[in-house]
Amino acid sequence: MITGKHLIAGKWVGSSETFQSEPVTGDPVDFSVGTVDLIDQAAQSADDAFLGFSALSRKERAAFLNKIAEEIDARGDEITTVGSVETGLPEARLTGERGRTVGQLRLFATHIENGDYLDLRRDGALPDRTPLPRSDLKLAQRPVGPVAVFGASNFPLAFSTAGGDTASALAAGCPVIVKGHSAHPGTGELVAQAIDAAIRALGLHPGVFSFVQGGSRQVGSSLVQHPLVKAVGFTGSLVGGRALFDLCAARPDPIPFFGELGSVNPMFMLPTALSARGEALAKAWAESMTMGAGQFCTNPGIAVVMTGDAGDTFEAATSQALSDMGAQTMLTQGIASAYKKGVAEFGSATSVTCLHGTTSTGRDANPNLYSVSAKDWIANETLQEEVFGPAALVVRVSSEDEMLDVARKLKGQLTATMHLDDGDYDLAQKLVPILEHKAGRLVVNGFPTGVEVCDAMVHGGPYPASTNFGATSVGTMAIRRFLRPVCYQDFPDALLPSF
Repeated sequence: MITGKHLIAGKWVGSSETFQSEPVTGDPVDFSVGTVDLIDQAAQSADDAFLGFSALSRKERAAFLNKIAEEIDARGDEITTVGSVETGLPEARLTGERGRTVGQLRLFATHIENGDYLDLRRDGALPDRTPLPRSDLKLAQRPVGPVAVFGASNFPLAFSTAGGDTASALAAGCPVIVKGHSAHPGTGELVAQAIDAAIRALGLHPGVFSFVQGGSRQVGSSLVQHPLVKAVGFTGSLVGGRALFDLCAARPDPIPFFGELGSVNPMFMLPTALSARGEALAKAWAESMTMGAGQFCTNPGIAVVMTGDAGDTFEAATSQALSDMGAQTMLTQGIASAYKKGVAEFGSATSVTCLHGTTSTGRDANPNLYSVSAKDWIANETLQEEVFGPAALVVRVSSEDEMLDVARKLKGQLTATMHLDDGDYDLAQKLVPILEHKAGRLVVNGFPTGVEVCDAMVHGGPYPASTNFGATSVGTMAIRRFLRPVCYQDFPDALLPSF
């Protein structure tokens, strides 16, 4: 049952002010608004919980992650129903996303039990070394402290209350304070109830997890600026993320801000592949760019294509594929409005040609496709900005050298893709070292939508794709974000933490 309240230190509490959800169907529900005072209470409790929680054995923390997964699954039908009403996402998508969320928790549980993430190292003592002896040195990764997590609008489960940031922080041994997203407050509360049930079942300190519903910008600012918060995980817009990043950096004690801010995820259609299978690539691209109404941070928003007949055929085939697709409901009215604004800005650019133009109304979004020359794309940086939704841009290049120039001009990306055949390898070998410096994940003959949760995944990249190019928000390496190395010099084993 949804209460509309916040979870603070094991208690469900309300606040004097409320906001209403924006369901796609049915009546809105009232939810308590987050406050600065609630943030302070949550941070104090998280700090109280930190030493005990961080001292738990890996086996005990793994049991906690597994118990959260179990409690989420036990509420699966209700989570799916509420999530679909709040976001407009189909039940199949939400069921799959719940599977990804609990699978991630269980993967992290297995990962921390084997202990590799601790990166344990030892340089034994050399008492007889000259001219100076060496002490006994041991190194281990240790949790940083309470972590703030901001729920994402586009993934109500996998990147929100118990999503990747929360799961990796808890796996590292850090208490978590989640600021829920107002796009899906009921879904967020149900997942928070699952985490609360896991805490109670295992007798953990209630400050290990708190959940504060959406509030003003001041509430979010107070969370990242609270002196007891030691790191922040964020998935959202470039504007909002950069504002919070700057606040973290401006603190008297600056803290790391792990922001995943999105990208246009360019695809390079190399000439041999384009000539051989351009129509098939066009259809597959249309399906990828419109998946989930284009509301994925890995949505492939740019295709770099040679001028000529093969490129013309590719544009026409993409337009035809998009014309067969209808409107989709977007996650919120605000996201739908931003999409319409982005499409209007594309359409008003004098250098851009509209290949497939549509009108979107209300909370629905129809796909749009545009084309621009590489010269004009390079000259207009705004064309590199993400339009969150099913809109895409074809960048036409006149030569291989110009394709390489486009790659060099890219800003930081989450992904970069090459579609190629055997005859494209020489060009691909020139592209790879450029794209390595531009993106966190390079894809060949595939589409970047869909991020596997595993050991080798990187979901991050150079700014503005993310604020920390050395980190990932997906995969087991995400746990390392909330750890820091500590060296123990000449420590008796009896005094070492329980690794």
